[in-house]
Amino acid sequence: MTILRSLGVGCVISILALSGLPGAMAADRVAIRCGRLLDPGRQQVLKDAVILLAQDRIEAVVSDRDIPRDARVIDLRDRTVLPGLIDAHTHLLLQGDVTAEDYDSQLLKESIPYRTLRAVRAARIALSHGFTALRDVGNEGAGFADVDLKRAFEAGVVPGPRLFVATKALAPTGAYPLHGYSWELRVPIGVENCDGADACRKAVRDQVEHGADWIKVYADRSYYKDPDGTWKSIPNFTPDEMRAIVEEAHRLRRRVAAHSMTPSGHQVALSAGVDSIEHGDVLDEATIRTMVRRHVFLCPTLSVTAFVAPGRSTTNPIWNDLLEVGKQSFRKALAAGVPIALGTDAGGFDWDKINQAEELHRMTDLGMTPWQAIRAGTTVAAELLGQEGKLGTLAPGAYADLIATEGDPLGDISVLENRVVWVMQGGKVFPF
Repeated sequence: MTILRSLGVGCVISILALSGLPGAMAADRVAIRCGRLLDPGRQQVLKDAVILLAQDRIEAVVSDRDIPRDARVIDLRDRTVLPGLIDAHTHLLLQGDVTAEDYDSQLLKESIPYRTLRAVRAARIALSHGFTALRDVGNEGAGFADVDLKRAFEAGVVPGPRLFVATKALAPTGAYPLHGYSWELRVPIGVENCDGADACRKAVRDQVEHGADWIKVYADRSYYKDPDGTWKSIPNFTPDEMRAIVEEAHRLRRRVAAHSMTPSGHQVALSAGVDSIEHGDVLDEATIRTMVRRHVFLCPTLSVTAFVAPGRSTTNPIWNDLLEVGKQSFRKALAAGVPIALGTDAGGFDWDKINQAEELHRMTDLGMTPWQAIRAGTTVAAELLGQEGKLGTLAPGAYADLIATEGDPLGDISVLENRVVWVMQGGKVFPF
């Protein structure tokens, strides 16, 4: 194994021998010349570095003089290069739901095949914006179509990000219906219902059997404030039901994401041992302490709250309050050291109306440094997914998922929102 000195820093990077990458041949090697290379793992900027690829993996980061003679060279010396971004909270099979009518229309008027076709378009948009991996946390009544999407992306049937799916998501009876329809009609629902510990275990098994990478639970609903200003909600599951869900998921080596907006939901979810809190608009001190101690991730989804609050507040003013308290909660979580992963809730807003990277500047507006925001969308999100060393990194053996921008994201984080000019996934340049 050859040892080379990495550019601009005194650290040493080991190059993987070609023999360590099965089937790799010299003809498969690619050298990417970078003007600036951002390494989120080390929080370092390397100038005039070269990324060597072997097939779909990163082989090493080397100097220009170490480019193999037979390597195909991609010249990005006028660009800033970094690992592809990860959005850890999305809904590919949803195309915006500011109002109940927006949501109901998709479940009642669109077939699952049609929704899947729209999801393919959404995935292409995400990939073109530099999001090379997504966690999709609930397909909103589309059966197991998200598993089919993942298979199609992996097989190259259609282009799309690496996908980690939660299939149907879980809620108890009555907690997630379409409201206002005649009781004589059997209307769709956007989740899989389960009631009682045994039924909840069975629901987890059903979703894992059909390809779920994650289990998503709706921990609370109906958010409100007491007269003294204390935030509350209705917890969806009993402690026994939530424990059954988490225990069964963990037994089957799956992690659990909990939609939870207020301490009423947080307490039940965290007591059961969930792995991430989604949204977390209202975080009290007890919740924050528990998340730090147990290393529970937060996906704050700032962009979607800002998008839906104006419309929803016309019928329920609580959404304006949630928008403001969510900003306060983010600042407190950041200061306390809660691990924060980039999550946008794309699908809650229309995929073609907002670039998911808007979340990055919202996070920096609330106190994150540009490095912290970039890490939220790379190394931290990869850790949440259990993909350390594979995604969001330049480490040898990681997937060759890379993006290039005009300008410097460390100086202006909005560069990642509007100036991503080149995307590579698995060693292939998009569009494939």
